[in-house]
Amino acid sequence: MVRDVWPYLTAGLLLAALLALTGFTTAALAAAALTAGVAAFFRDPHRDVPSNPRLILSPADGKVVEISGGPQDWPEGARCVSIFLSVFDVHVNRSPVSGAISQILYTPGSFVPAFRHKASLENEQNLISIETGRGTLGVKQIAGLIARRIRCWKRPGEPVRQGERIGFITFGSRVDLLLPPEIDLKVSVGDRVKGGTSVMAVYRDPKVAGA
Repeated sequence: MVRDVWPYLTAGLLLAALLALTGFTTAALAAAALTAGVAAFFRDPHRDVPSNPRLILSPADGKVVEISGGPQDWPEGARCVSIFLSVFDVHVNRSPVSGAISQILYTPGSFVPAFRHKASLENEQNLISIETGRGTLGVKQIAGLIARRIRCWKRPGEPVRQGERIGFITFGSRVDLLLPPEIDLKVSVGDRVKGGTSVMAVYRDPKVAGA
């Protein structure tokens, strides 16, 4: 489990114990069940990460809800693949490629439902830029309607491995993968993807992405 779970688990277990000791058995069972659900949400399963530098892997578990052009300041032909994470998905975020963290940009914002298009523009978010031998990719962590805490476990200048854990978003959220033009996209809207294993795109030639 992700270490951020312990405050939630401690509070839930203490509440369940207090309710049980005071005779509120049904409420105690409900609190225990809710605590177990929270523990499941913070799970961090092992993933067998492909070892192919031409692949660009999914940064998150969830459903592809939108594929659009990249931000205005990105090269022409760039793509943005948006992944919606429900409360039932694993919320650990992983690096899609190997490289180095060049920038981390936090932007405060609102908390509209993460499956909406404007969530990418208006919600609280954290953009992690990863520099590779093929240019820059971006992983944008976006808060949702319930999410109020975005965690990034890397710092600018640090190296990162393909599939490595780089952050976490508490409860339902959205992750945008910003892709350069020189790729072939391998996913469509409606696809289910898994962080660190699902192939989102492939570089068009065999040059190593992290070189």
